Amino acid sequence: MNHTSFWRLSALLAVCLLFLTSCGKQDGADQLQPSLFPYEPGQTHVLVPDAPGTDTTRTAPLTLDFSHSDQGYFMGKLDKGGAKINIQLTGPDGIIYKYFLNDEEVWTSFPFTAGNGAYVLVAFEEISDGQYASLLSYSLSVELENEFLPFIYPNQFVDFEPDDSAIQLAAELSTGAATDLDALSAIYEYVTTHVSYDDEKAATVEAGYLPNIEDTLQTGKGICFDYASLTAAMLRSLGIPTRLDIGYSGEIRHAWVDVYIESMGWVERAVEFNGEEWKLIDPTIAATNDNSEAISNYVGDGSNYTLQYVR
Repeated sequence: MNHTSFWRLSALLAVCLLFLTSCGKQDGADQLQPSLFPYEPGQTHVLVPDAPGTDTTRTAPLTLDFSHSDQGYFMGKLDKGGAKINIQLTGPDGIIYKYFLNDEEVWTSFPFTAGNGAYVLVAFEEISDGQYASLLSYSLSVELENEFLPFIYPNQFVDFEPDDSAIQLAAELSTGAATDLDALSAIYEYVTTHVSYDDEKAATVEAGYLPNIEDTLQTGKGICFDYASLTAAMLRSLGIPTRLDIGYSGEIRHAWVDVYIESMGWVERAVEFNGEEWKLIDPTIAATNDNSEAISNYVGDGSNYTLQYVR
């Protein structure tokens, strides 16, 4: 997808459904909960998950570490020679979040994206090609130190480290961005003009694919998941809470990014992929949004969106 095609398609799809909401029902910006890190141009805040071993459960070959559940994540690791593991996490939202783990002796972070409440984790071990047997079941209650933490920390799907070139680029791009909304626009513009859609990869990608933001940045190619992961990682590194959502718009496979803007709260579908292109919400509409009925009618009510997973 080249730059010319992108903007031509954007004009044709100007009525693409977008829905703005704040976090809960609020009457004004002064009632919004402040984000974890107040936005500062050019400044990154990369939190690094770890597994100190103070709260663990284990059934060979899988070890799980819940020591930092209050930070919005848990860690998983396989023994050397461990098999492929399917982790299914059900939280208070009732959604079953499915993850796969097959990297030997590497700690991997998984988010508690449903927020505070009771979770049930069930793990299955692959015993033959595509056949799984129950391995362990674990229940816990999560009380987050801050509700934004699951959307600031890296995880298996939005994976980044402080020294990544993508994170350094995010700092550079935000240097001239006075607000978090400006930073969103700058990062969106860069990603969509420097990364081309990889049709060949889209046609051959296998189930369980995980984005690699450094590969996406270096090759300048990617599929929708790569675009979303790179964008989310860069925004999170700036302290801007970001949710990577996967689901459907009608019957079309869809991905979108929700962003927490300090002046208005959560902006749903701030960036979305409609199956052909990425689209950024009009910053003018966002900047003047008062959650009025007129604004909601203009951007759509979002009723045809079906959310499957938050990453």
